[in-house]
Amino acid sequence: MIAIIDYNIGNIAAVANMLRRIGVSCRITADPSEVAAAARIILPGNGSFDACMRNLRASGLVPVLENRVLNEGVPLLGICVGAQMLGTESEEGQERGLGWLDMRVRRFPDLSGLKVPHMGWNQVTLMQPHNHLTQGMTEDTRFYFVHSYFMEPTNRGDVLLQASYGIEFAAGVCRGNIAGVQFHPEKSHRFGKQLLMAFGKGE
Repeated sequence: MIAIIDYNIGNIAAVANMLRRIGVSCRITADPSEVAAAARIILPGNGSFDACMRNLRASGLVPVLENRVLNEGVPLLGICVGAQMLGTESEEGQERGLGWLDMRVRRFPDLSGLKVPHMGWNQVTLMQPHNHLTQGMTEDTRFYFVHSYFMEPTNRGDVLLQASYGIEFAAGVCRGNIAGVQFHPEKSHRFGKQLLMAFGKGE
């Protein structure tokens, strides 16, 4: 079972609905005992970085998440702001991130003709394979993005997927059992289904 972390950050049912459509068992939960029993964990994110971090800490779930992910090695997938929260800090606010990855979050630069937020479909380039996410990805794989800030890992070896929008940026990051994607797989049709299927059923 996949635990989708519910920490009062808006509508997260779309992720659960897509997982159920592809036959992956999941539960939206704020119950520490369910998180402690989950085989995999999804950390969604919607809204501002600071609001998400404050809500997550207020939920009381950070200790059980740290134990499951950092100590027990349970696979975790962060989505959108949930991926950004895996790093140390964001230019969007003042709150500290979880610090599980050595990574800052930065705003897209002011470039002529570049509209911010980055919104819509964009192709990604696979930078390294990942057992839980990247099976079946091809050169035409693309996902749906909505974001004004992007992830910048200190270690380029933590970049899983790369995309271009005025600059090259990390569309996905990973280190061991921890992964995050900047895009919305639940809005990305067959490409998102494929990624969530790989995460849900990967070894």
